[in-house]
Amino acid sequence: MNPNPDQDVKFLQIWVFPREKNVTPRYQQITLANDIAQQDFQQILSPNPDDEGVWIHQDAWFSLAKFSDGLKKTYQLKQADNGVYAFVIEGRAKIAGQELATRDGLGIWETDNFTVESIGNSEILLMEVPMNF
Repeated sequence: MNPNPDQDVKFLQIWVFPREKNVTPRYQQITLANDIAQQDFQQILSPNPDDEGVWIHQDAWFSLAKFSDGLKKTYQLKQADNGVYAFVIEGRAKIAGQELATRDGLGIWETDNFTVESIGNSEILLMEVPMNF
């Protein structure tokens, strides 16, 4: 729900299958500061309730980043059998060798790391999830 009827909003709804069946459903929401993840990946979701961000019943990690033009970082996957869905929220970036623009996505798997290079200023969401369950 958009709490501000006078302002447009863009939602990104993401569903992740839980690690086990019949877990108690849960919902958690956080507000991210405007200066989140400046020039680095910031974890916003993990399977550990003691980690930064929200937690879920899955071996999944989400990271958000805001990069300035030309910044290049390597993302290291947390779990060997995981893959990553990279989503460019805003701007342009070269991710694992593929150039993406605003609202483009890319699936990456069978690797333990990949590079993200900003083309101009960009905001990027990385969703690391199990590929086999």
